[in-house]
Amino acid sequence: MSSSSATPREGRKAQAAATKPPMRDALVAAAFELFPERGYEQTTVDDIVALAGVGRRSFFRYFPSKEDVVFPDHERCLADMTAFLSAGDDTHEPVRRVCEAARLVLGMYAENPTFSVQRYRLTKKVPGLRAYELSVVWRYERALAHYLRGRFADRRDGTLQADVIAAAVVAAHNNALRSWLRSDGQDDASLTVDHALGYVQAAFGTPPAPAEQPEDVVVVVSRRGAPLWRVVQEIETTLGRD
Repeated sequence: MSSSSATPREGRKAQAAATKPPMRDALVAAAFELFPERGYEQTTVDDIVALAGVGRRSFFRYFPSKEDVVFPDHERCLADMTAFLSAGDDTHEPVRRVCEAARLVLGMYAENPTFSVQRYRLTKKVPGLRAYELSVVWRYERALAHYLRGRFADRRDGTLQADVIAAAVVAAHNNALRSWLRSDGQDDASLTVDHALGYVQAAFGTPPAPAEQPEDVVVVVSRRGAPLWRVVQEIETTLGRD
């Protein structure tokens, strides 16, 4: 037997390490196991790390505060949204672009409906978490407004338009998101948010250019030798003109 071959015990350890959730996910899972049992305010960071089986230093490596463990994916989603908007160019209709960016946030929630519903219920009960959530929403709104300000820089009241549209997108998205969360994640999230963002698109967006219609061809048959005025009259009648 080669000396590099793994023993059965080493194999079990490797398998356990492979199936063990990443430390960040383990901390989130531990926190949301404790919050319903003890309450958010009563649960400490020490409680969370003890259940997760890691050190206190590990917690703060991933989360600056206990509030951040409740919203673990918003930083990633905000970065994705910013990158998506930055990748846009002048060929993208700006209002449609920010509506598509808002759908990235919905996608984050829809990735794990059970967790999203659990967080929604927790946030409703804890005023401090509601305030924290509002600060996160404001950052999304600022990202949308920053993009629109750049696109509307040459417009009269461009900054005003950008801020109003960004606020409308966030309001429409949040209305749809809360509706979906109140359904315990059972409704179709995409249909709900598409319906809500449709209002924003209709109110502020540029409608797509109509498809070019094929030209009509009109054939008029007239007797040989008919006077010109009679031919003109027949054409006008065919075209429906008085």
